[in-house]
Amino acid sequence: MIHPGGTTHRFAGALASAALLLAVSGCTAASWTATGNMIEARAGHAATLLPDGTVLAAGGYGGSRTLASADLYDPRSGSWTATGNMDGGRVGPTATLLPDGTVLVAGGYSSSDDHLASAELYDPSSGSWAATGNMDGVRDGHTATLLPDGTVLVAGGDIGSSVLASAELYDPGSGSWTATGNMDGARDYHTATLLPDGTVLVAGGSSSAFALLTSAELYDPSSGSWTATGNMDAGRVYHTATLLPDGMVLVAGGIGSDGALASAELYDPSSGTWATTGSLSEVRAGHTATLLPDGTVLVAGGSSDPSFTGVLASAELYDAGSGT
Repeated sequence: MIHPGGTTHRFAGALASAALLLAVSGCTAASWTATGNMIEARAGHAATLLPDGTVLAAGGYGGSRTLASADLYDPRSGSWTATGNMDGGRVGPTATLLPDGTVLVAGGYSSSDDHLASAELYDPSSGSWAATGNMDGVRDGHTATLLPDGTVLVAGGDIGSSVLASAELYDPGSGSWTATGNMDGARDYHTATLLPDGTVLVAGGSSSAFALLTSAELYDPSSGSWTATGNMDAGRVYHTATLLPDGMVLVAGGIGSDGALASAELYDPSSGTWATTGSLSEVRAGHTATLLPDGTVLVAGGSSDPSFTGVLASAELYDAGSGT
């Protein structure tokens, strides 16, 4: 894999060209429209919808440096404003809105390319950050999902030399972490989505064999166990996954076998199957996707280049109604 900023990580150079994948003939078209640019270009950042309807974008790679900065997007005006900086720069962290309205940011890697076990909390009321308990080990390219009981599931990722199948749970009450069941296989740069039935869908990523994955699996919080579900149409990393109001999951962009992707597909939890939907207006990898209160999905930033040498400030909106 290639870290944003050109740092070689695992299968360096394997994804050398960016390619636009056109929508498959016969699939339903979806629409995207431009919105305001971020204050500064960033890729490999984290984005979180806050209770007031704004979106927090934190960290990432800014083209020449790792960012500790964070910005807020206002859907009403389509504009961005700065908020408080994190304690240190992070690329590839996870960000999770907790029941008390704070945001848990965990892991990733630093400007010195050190993998991080540290975590911190953002308080929207003050725009400030504070440290919380460290994960059991360093993780980069992992996922974090808020579960119905208020704990946060962190799964997979890598430590630089190997990919992880392990998972752990964060308890906001104590600020501590405990182990839970391992995934069926190791994966990093995948996505994880809480489904309406309380299970968690993990999709794509890359394996310990350095291969792109089309596979997906489901985590059951009641048992701490994982089971396989249907495969995606295309293997991808650095993609996004968003739960839509109708219960479907939108997976968009990322890096595939031929380069950066514009393609998108939908997962149907009722059948465990995937179907293609309208493509992004441009290829994106390492971007973010956030469901807005009106049911549209804000896709922002990322890179059009698998080596992350070109970073995007552009953003677009997916209309779930016309894409289903």
